[in-house]
Amino acid sequence: MKVTFLGTGTSQGVPLIGCTCEVCSSESTFDKRLRSSIQIDINDKVFVIDSGPDFRQQMLRAKTKKLDALIFTHEHKDHIAGMDDIRAFNYLNKKVIDVYASLPVQAALKREYQYVFAEKKYPGIPQINLITIDSTPFFIDAIEVIPIEVFHFKMPVLGFRIQDFTYITDANFISEKEKEKIKGSKVLVLNALRKEKHISHFTLDEAISLAQELEIPTVYFTHISHQLGLHKEVPKILPSNMFLAFDELVIEI
Repeated sequence: MKVTFLGTGTSQGVPLIGCTCEVCSSESTFDKRLRSSIQIDINDKVFVIDSGPDFRQQMLRAKTKKLDALIFTHEHKDHIAGMDDIRAFNYLNKKVIDVYASLPVQAALKREYQYVFAEKKYPGIPQINLITIDSTPFFIDAIEVIPIEVFHFKMPVLGFRIQDFTYITDANFISEKEKEKIKGSKVLVLNALRKEKHISHFTLDEAISLAQELEIPTVYFTHISHQLGLHKEVPKILPSNMFLAFDELVIEI
């Protein structure tokens, strides 16, 4: 399985309009982050988790030619705002794209993209097959996807485990029951917004502590804001098995 980090930032990410902090003004490509999303290539299938407002740019940058499924974690705009651009894959792949989403996410999609769900459809609009998911494991062909319910303050958000890989973004609470689904993963990707306390995201210290509790061998932090600090500085304070993810990072599991 190959995982490509399409984006590792947030809507509080880099560059932030009007901000003159050292991260926003950094010339390093590691400090230039698009909104958080990943691409998974497995068994000749290509999945993307979340399509934020940078989705088109991310797909072009990654030179992605095929998309079999789009999976959503939750309904916030920075995770759903790019769904319209899957129409390019309808054209390229000559097929309808499967979209996996919880009922709250589906409600948001139907508000944002009314034309996609209209009875009389305009030519050229995205063609999707909307599939309902919840906390129950589901399969994409023969590939099992295990949803992990976490909380983004009071909002339920889904993380996902595929084989030995677990991806969780936009969280600051995970129940003991859901932690059991993560244990045994070889690689964990977890959100770490900044060093200071936040109402709905893990801080860096909280993310490190959780990863240590779960005893995951390799951990990457994502959904990084400009407030976390420069990419070249943050790794100096991380445990040896934990890393700051960056856009276009590719890992094999």
